[in-house]
Amino acid sequence: MRRLRTILKSIAAALVAAALLFAAGMLLPRPFFAGTSEAPQASRTVLLLSNPIHTDLAFPADPDVLARLSFIGNETFHLTDPRIAWIVVGWGGRSFYLETPTWAELKFLPLMRGLTVDRSTLHVEPIGAIDIRQPGIEKLSVSPAAFDAMLEGTIASFQRDAGEKAMMIEGAGYGLNDRFFEANGYFTALAGCNTWTSAILRQGGLRTGFWNPLPQSLVWSLKRYNNTDGDQISPPGFSASKP
Repeated sequence: MRRLRTILKSIAAALVAAALLFAAGMLLPRPFFAGTSEAPQASRTVLLLSNPIHTDLAFPADPDVLARLSFIGNETFHLTDPRIAWIVVGWGGRSFYLETPTWAELKFLPLMRGLTVDRSTLHVEPIGAIDIRQPGIEKLSVSPAAFDAMLEGTIASFQRDAGEKAMMIEGAGYGLNDRFFEANGYFTALAGCNTWTSAILRQGGLRTGFWNPLPQSLVWSLKRYNNTDGDQISPPGFSASKP
């Protein structure tokens, strides 16, 4: 009986510690101090897409973006369709990402790898127009320089071959228009898809919680520590000029 009580106390202590860590990660901003104010300027838009466990970033399919992402294209994957409006990119654990297209297909081993350590992969999907009024979509407005930094951080996450082309994972995809690529870094329960998204957003001057393992804490911290003007979120001090 005494041993059972000790085990239960240990589990309770672990749960309390995890809850405190989660709360601190959400409540403590990163960076701790807001940046200096920026003069009004033209802005560019990135979308944050979230579901209950995962976040993606969507970059507009503008000519300069498509040119910088040309290294991911090959004879079976093109970004030239004029109907493409956004390029959606997400980072995650290889096993869970590739082997769990739907919750109905959840398997034990991919789940365990996702909770421990796994190789990482990037998922890319070109899509058409998005109704940003839908739930789970946040419009982020940043300066052109910040936009470039976010896109560059995303590009740096791709592994490349000797010819500087992205390393596509053959036969991997959820449908006809999406692809998976080898990525840099390792996926763990403490450094997962949402912490990757947070890091990219911070490169664009946006403040996030110090540690955001879940989309809910990431979105909350974005709205708490950045400018929220109507339907868009901008870095502290950033003021976008009207077209």
